[in-house]
Amino acid sequence: MPDSTLPGGSPRPPESALGPLKAPVFRMLWFTWLAANTTMWMNDVASAWLMTSIGPSPLWVALVQTASTLPVFLLGLPSGALADTLDRKRYFMATQFWVAGIATILCAVILLDALTAPLLLALTFANGIGLAMRWPVFAAIIPEVVPRHQLPQALALNGIAMNASRIVGPLLAGALIASVGSAYVFVLNAVLSIAAGITIMRWRRVHQESPLGREPLASAMRVGLQYVAQSSRLKAVLLRIALFFLHSTALLALLPLLARAIPGGDAGTFTLLLASMGVGAIIAALLMPRIRNWLPLQKRVLVGTTVQAVAAAVVAFFPTPWLAVPAMVFAGAAWITVANSLTVAAQMALPDWVRARGMSIYQMALMGSTALGAAVWGQIATWSSIPTAIGISSVTGVLTMWLAQRLVRDRGTEEDLTPSRVIKVPQMQEPPGAGRIQVRVEYRIDPQRAPEFLALMQESRRSRLRQGALDWQLLHDLYEPGRYVEQITDASWTEHLRRFDRISAADVQLRDKRLAFHIGEEPPVVTRFLIEQE
Repeated sequence: MPDSTLPGGSPRPPESALGPLKAPVFRMLWFTWLAANTTMWMNDVASAWLMTSIGPSPLWVALVQTASTLPVFLLGLPSGALADTLDRKRYFMATQFWVAGIATILCAVILLDALTAPLLLALTFANGIGLAMRWPVFAAIIPEVVPRHQLPQALALNGIAMNASRIVGPLLAGALIASVGSAYVFVLNAVLSIAAGITIMRWRRVHQESPLGREPLASAMRVGLQYVAQSSRLKAVLLRIALFFLHSTALLALLPLLARAIPGGDAGTFTLLLASMGVGAIIAALLMPRIRNWLPLQKRVLVGTTVQAVAAAVVAFFPTPWLAVPAMVFAGAAWITVANSLTVAAQMALPDWVRARGMSIYQMALMGSTALGAAVWGQIATWSSIPTAIGISSVTGVLTMWLAQRLVRDRGTEEDLTPSRVIKVPQMQEPPGAGRIQVRVEYRIDPQRAPEFLALMQESRRSRLRQGALDWQLLHDLYEPGRYVEQITDASWTEHLRRFDRISAADVQLRDKRLAFHIGEEPPVVTRFLIEQE
């Protein structure tokens, strides 16, 4: 049933932006996410401000952003694979305690007056490991606790949590830096992280183990990559999110130096600019249902990219609070509009069994481009000037997004990813020995319809590979033009059975389309072989 209708067939009323908060579990997770992101912003603000004192060149300051986000790029896929195979509750809880431990170490180093620029980057990188491990599991948990039709609102609320923390975190960090020093920012960071971990510990979530056992990490990572590689929709989303953050990160990476360039600029100015961006993001998140109805996805992304680019240029070329503050509000609104739109698109293209892996790859594209962009724009600012770097990033950001919209279109269709048990699992008295499994499905079709059949079998190839098959081939009998054999190879018997657990309603529809081409009196013959030697 479409998400836009109710059981009686009547249209579903427009969703309230705050609707998901009525669910107790989502509400608990939302406040946990707010606390977790508050600690992240406190850490980033304190680290960036410390670096302006011990390593004041633009490149060193920008590298703080790189050190914070690079772990997400490097560890995103393993963390997503673990989140899809381990108990998500315990995994999420462990990430919070990791962040608390790093904050404690940072506090001790500052109090001992032993902090150096390389050590600050190393500890920022270690803190980023915690961020890398927690984001995919949180992204996978949210669709578990809210209905599909509320997912856009739930993700917008997560954006509000992140941007409320963008206000609260810098304000707390700025107040603590000004009154008692940077070390106590990390003390509060540790306290909040421990509180979030304890809150998650109290959540009564039951982890359901697969009857086939835990999927090996290497296999889980391979299947996650294959799923994304065979999804045209996800690939289009990944390109757009990478382009947006590659260019938009110039503003955030160089913001401490832009704050200093404003007359009378200090830590309070930096905090004010960050808070203004957070306010804009919160306003846009609350208005997101209207924005989604007003603009389709592609236009939403391009308009948001353009607004963010113009706002960044205003902050860089007109360094006065009267222009910079409203420009940061617009930058925040544009940022959440683009990020929410693409995050929802990615979530809708993923089934639950591979959700954490898919979202971890999405996160890798986002954070990897952020880390690269921070280093690139920091270096360009070192060679030229900060306004020049942001001006270039603004122009190229809009231009590349426009080209991506025109040249790499999202041609994927909305698929029904609901799990299906229609196709029966093969039964054997004794499982075969170790080795690869090869499945052959023999079709007999009207040779006149061969072009249509071949086009459909390309969809079949993508479907089989998304489910985790190692290889797929289509064999054509040279002597019987209407005889085709679909050949699928799995890593083992267990991995072959896992593919049946991953079959969706869309896969069943595709199976029915294949069967519609078959003209034999009996159904297509299916045979299974164990590959003894290779």
